[in-house]
Amino acid sequence: MKFEPTGYTLLNVADEREFEDSGWTLSDPLSPKASMVRAKYKENRFVVDTEAEGLYRYHKWLPIKHYLKGSCAPVTYKSEKLAAKLGLNNLYITFSGWAPELGAKFATCSFKETEAYSVCGRLGNDRSRTLVVASAGNTARAFASVCSKNNIPLVVTIPYDNLNALWFDETLSPCVKVIASPKGSDYYDAIALSDKICLDKAFLAEGGAKNIARRDGMGTTILSAVEKIGRIPDFYFQAIGSGTGAIAVWENNLRLIGDGRYGNHKMRLITSQNDPFTIMYDSWALRDRTLVDFSAERARNASAQIRAKVLSNRKPPYSLCGGLYDALCDTDGDILKVTNAELQAWKEEFLKLEGYDIYSAAAVAVASLAQAVHNGTVKADDTIMLNITGGGEKRRMAELGEKLCYKTPDLIIDPEDASINVAEEVKKLFS
Repeated sequence: MKFEPTGYTLLNVADEREFEDSGWTLSDPLSPKASMVRAKYKENRFVVDTEAEGLYRYHKWLPIKHYLKGSCAPVTYKSEKLAAKLGLNNLYITFSGWAPELGAKFATCSFKETEAYSVCGRLGNDRSRTLVVASAGNTARAFASVCSKNNIPLVVTIPYDNLNALWFDETLSPCVKVIASPKGSDYYDAIALSDKICLDKAFLAEGGAKNIARRDGMGTTILSAVEKIGRIPDFYFQAIGSGTGAIAVWENNLRLIGDGRYGNHKMRLITSQNDPFTIMYDSWALRDRTLVDFSAERARNASAQIRAKVLSNRKPPYSLCGGLYDALCDTDGDILKVTNAELQAWKEEFLKLEGYDIYSAAAVAVASLAQAVHNGTVKADDTIMLNITGGGEKRRMAELGEKLCYKTPDLIIDPEDASINVAEEVKKLFS
């Protein structure tokens, strides 16, 4: 079908300056302080294009230049068994993963595909620069899969200890290269590698949370929920590593209020971290915009201890204008913390009750919902959206069998090794 992109401008959250997108704008060059920029769409109504494939049914609120093949939109359904277990009457689960009977066919079993298909759709057909993405695991797999299948040059940086996340349903195209930081490193080290690569103009930094396409891709989770429920939920639950997904649904919540047909209230964002990696939990407990000190040594130690490895970002978009701190303040939100034992218990419970194996990060969200019910924050008749950000992996791997492929790193580089020109070494991989 013919693609007709929706027009938009960019809005600086800090001072509400509206300006044009130069094509890959990540921030306002005239901003007096660090701030998110948001897409302000010309289409202010929530429109679902039922003729569009996958994620692109929501293209009216996506800043994209074209479609890519193979996407899937998040699927929302009303829970019965988990809801009964928790004593809830209106629990809706938004599922991103592999569960074909639900209509969920995320090839990589993670909602990070929503980011990849949106970001790469914003990229358009320009292949003059190579996209660079830093990841703790799931984002790397999603971008590598999407770029491989759509012939988009990509460099992924990832900690060596998280390489087991790089499994695929087919061998990756040579257009995708993987650079790992050494054993014992963490996500921040992968970010440091990507920063060094992007010093060379041959490469294009994806931008992380600052990329409007990443956030609005992730924000399709709440669009899925509202399409199913018919209204804005009262509560939203998600585990956070960076908090970008929670920021994204907050932004779409504001757009939905602007529409006027789905309610005029803001969901309470109840986010959660895997103890002891609690940099945002600790900061929010002080109600302080400034992140608490979280040294590299402490971060690597905490990252090694948690089961939900993807929730280990020590430089999250928490403090800047329009970041997670503002989202929580604006929605009367909260951050909870969940132990490894709690997440494992609720991972098993979710499988038993709902029938789907879920990621540890998603189990953190389930455990936090149970906490909120127990402490009385959530009432029986509240309308709740539980964002299950990844699931069905064990099933997907079993179904793939011998077709299952793993990607080994093309290079292993220590970002602290000053003797190596990282960008030049990576460029050699494409020659």
